[in-house]
Amino acid sequence: MPTIIGIDLGTTNSLVAMVERGVPIVLTDKETGDALLPSVVYFPEGRDAPEVGESAKVRLATEPERTIYSAKRLMGRGFSDVASESEILPYKLSPESAEVIRIELGNGRLVTPPEVAAFVLRTLKARAESHLGEVVEKAVITVPAYFNDAQRQATRDAGRIAGLDVVRIVNEPTAASLAYGLQNKQSATIAVYDLGGGTFDISLLRLEDGIFEVLATGGDSHLGGDDFDLTLADVLLEEIGIPEPDANLRASARVAAEAAKRRLSDHSAAVVTLTLPDGSEFIRTVTRDEFENLTASLVQRTLEPCRQALADAGLTTSDIDEVVMVGGSIRVPAVYAAVKTLFGRDPHTHLNPDEVVALGAAIQADILSGNRDDMLLLDVTPLSLGMETMGGAVERLIYRNSKIPSSARQEFTTSVDGQTKVLLHIVQGEREMAADNRSLARLELTGIPPMPAGLPKLEVTFLLDANGILQVSAKEVRSGVQSDVRIKPAYGLDENEVRRMVRESFTHAEDDFAARMLADIRNEADASLLSAPKLLINYGSELPPEERESIESGLAEFKQVREIATDHAILREAMDAFENIARPLAERAMSGIARHLVAGKSLTEASQYLEERLKENA
Repeated sequence: MPTIIGIDLGTTNSLVAMVERGVPIVLTDKETGDALLPSVVYFPEGRDAPEVGESAKVRLATEPERTIYSAKRLMGRGFSDVASESEILPYKLSPESAEVIRIELGNGRLVTPPEVAAFVLRTLKARAESHLGEVVEKAVITVPAYFNDAQRQATRDAGRIAGLDVVRIVNEPTAASLAYGLQNKQSATIAVYDLGGGTFDISLLRLEDGIFEVLATGGDSHLGGDDFDLTLADVLLEEIGIPEPDANLRASARVAAEAAKRRLSDHSAAVVTLTLPDGSEFIRTVTRDEFENLTASLVQRTLEPCRQALADAGLTTSDIDEVVMVGGSIRVPAVYAAVKTLFGRDPHTHLNPDEVVALGAAIQADILSGNRDDMLLLDVTPLSLGMETMGGAVERLIYRNSKIPSSARQEFTTSVDGQTKVLLHIVQGEREMAADNRSLARLELTGIPPMPAGLPKLEVTFLLDANGILQVSAKEVRSGVQSDVRIKPAYGLDENEVRRMVRESFTHAEDDFAARMLADIRNEADASLLSAPKLLINYGSELPPEERESIESGLAEFKQVREIATDHAILREAMDAFENIARPLAERAMSGIARHLVAGKSLTEASQYLEERLKENA
């Protein structure tokens, strides 16, 4: 079986994991050793390849209009869904795209949230391929339990654009329970509270002999740690007193607020420092009590879905055996305290809350690979699915918290004599009127033989697959006329757009790779150009004059190539040539450093000291 990786595509950070020798592990970046990849993408001007992760995150304070973060909150949504929120985003959303959010990058360039997510997924895919030494084509990707059909489709589209076959979409709390189940094989009823950067989920599960059955799920796909940051950032901006702060100041305030939130998780106070447009500094101390008062309403917003999920499952808090907390935002002490009070027990946080979802995704990937049969996952759909009927009411076919995969069939008829076609409006949600729910798609059944009203028998079938994605078929039973459609949501990329993006990812792959290689080698060259003059000042006098002149000449030539080179191979060649010329200087510097470190030590002490330093750097 081909390798299937598990990916936690997060609002703030993303991770990739896999199972090795029966144990799930999170894969790290080989250069930095970091497991977390910030879900941030910076799009430079021109054809330079986008930057992803930590290098992109540092651009938030300097080029916020081209640095896209929290794209997950925009997935599968239309402009009207986020119109009020768009006012506080440092990047611009195009108001012309009602059904698919498009982010304006300047010079007429637009990018969609699935494309942004695809860059993050592509980076994680490359990390897995580097670890395995083979091409990875299949993945399990987690989503918030409360993601609707459009948001799940957008996640699948992002995977396709990134070159991944998304074999399963798994709810994040359910994935967390899989990881939790490794340490808890006994029967238990579990509540999984998942508060991430941009979304909140609660799931109630029954664990019995390796079978994970989801009893109920709920949440808010527009509530997370980002909202905590923005609440504090708004207070800071209000106190600064600038009537209309620009995007840079807003972005800086958000970054500062996030840093303060993190510090307040372990300390009673945090100092916020912001550089204002006029060059002055705004310095403010934020206490934990103040932060908790500001965000108390957000914490309370997470508790109502918990109570609703308990009611849906027919449970009380006393029926819950274990409470598991997941997501980086659970580190906020007030969040932990609120969950403990609600369920009347200490929640489990012994697994790394940042990694547990990715580990669960890896386990599900291992199950789908056929490597284990001691676990079974039975998930549910978070929202009801139905059709608009006469008068604009909703006829539900699949109710929320139904097990998936699931199917339902309903018969309808016509209301007009001689009607030869019927338009079926598919909706998702819990409201009684179709206009108040999420419109998924409209399916037209044509070719119905003319009959008196009420005589045709229209049979509509809903099939909800294991990923929570809907397929609808409609048939006129008497004539056999039939129409099938895999629901492509009204709010999402159409198939042609996805195919174009996939083609472009291949078409521009070579250019993008070359641009990324050039960016990486430029960083290496800059580091070398920064250190070489310092070494010349400190150790150049120890070199013969001709060697020093050769190095100085080579440095000037290398600097010139760095300024004009647009090919990474040419710049690499120039850097290698300079490093070869500068080798005597590097050797002098190493000798000088070694002499300084062992000065005053005996030969034995010096040998031991150097051996310890070598072990530290190994």
